[in-house]
Amino acid sequence: MTKPGTFQLFGLLLLFVAPATALTQADKSGAKPCAECHAQALSQPFTDMGRALETVELCRVLIDHPMLTAMYGRYSYRIERTGDQSTYSVTDGTATITMPIRWALGASSAMGQTYILEKDGELYESRMSWYRELNALGPTLGGGNTLPANLQEAAGRLMSRDDKLRCFGCHATNAAQGKNLTLEKLVPGVQCSHCHEATEAHLAAISGNSGKPAVPAGLQSLHNMTAEQAANFCGRCHRTWAEVAIQGNFSVSNVRFQPYRLTGSKCYDPDDARIGCPACHDPHREVSAHPADYDAKCKACHGGGKAGAKNCRIAKKECVTCHMPKMELPGGHYKFSDHRIRIVKANEPYPG
Repeated sequence: MTKPGTFQLFGLLLLFVAPATALTQADKSGAKPCAECHAQALSQPFTDMGRALETVELCRVLIDHPMLTAMYGRYSYRIERTGDQSTYSVTDGTATITMPIRWALGASSAMGQTYILEKDGELYESRMSWYRELNALGPTLGGGNTLPANLQEAAGRLMSRDDKLRCFGCHATNAAQGKNLTLEKLVPGVQCSHCHEATEAHLAAISGNSGKPAVPAGLQSLHNMTAEQAANFCGRCHRTWAEVAIQGNFSVSNVRFQPYRLTGSKCYDPDDARIGCPACHDPHREVSAHPADYDAKCKACHGGGKAGAKNCRIAKKECVTCHMPKMELPGGHYKFSDHRIRIVKANEPYPG
């Protein structure tokens, strides 16, 4: 498998946005003109992916929580709302660092959100994040198990150029072009053109303003991808098998990297679209939380549709409740469905 672009931030964290906000984002990103022909563009802006990054002005969590406080070691944190802006501050009792929040990263309907802060023209990832399960602040994922050594470290982590490319490249649209940041063109969330390249040329062509074919060469079809093609495509943000293997992260913390987990499944077939990401998850609609909704996907192979795919001798419904167990992400206050599909045995070690 080829190694795609990576995404490495302390938190793969998420944020809820009201429908009006999603429509505003859709108008800016081109989803509205796309919806004139494609019904998918009507639902996609309302998904967690469509709301993967939010401006402070429209951030529901910050609006609904005008004051958030927390303690972490000897450091005291405060997020305070004034008008349509929010500030993030940390103090050790003697000195205080205060920074404006520029973006909220992620969708709280699934997990929580981390904040992107600014100080002296630099961007920082907040040391503390908001978690839906806690309805409060807690240490950001990936921050390490040791307490901050000083006030600056307690405030947040300075983001490198690569950090910004990975973060905004996965959580926003038009934020990066190759290795160049284009934050001035950023549209919050994963919108149509994030996955469907050349959409602007396509829209111009069908309007008759470009004199070029309605389907530009760069507008690739994402239908009928094999499982491996889908894993590599979705893995650009959700991590591929190759990327995790190279990093050597075989602990339970990799449970959130679904393409990597899926490739370790006993039933994984790189050439079979029925075990690929889009077979179970339509990226234009919110992920279903109902186990029974996936039964037909399992039975596409295990109901006689594929030679060698055995039928379950235990149950005939809600297959994922046994074969894709929920695993607690340490420090994430959230349980992910483990996409390493298998026969789970009691007290077995985590199959990294």
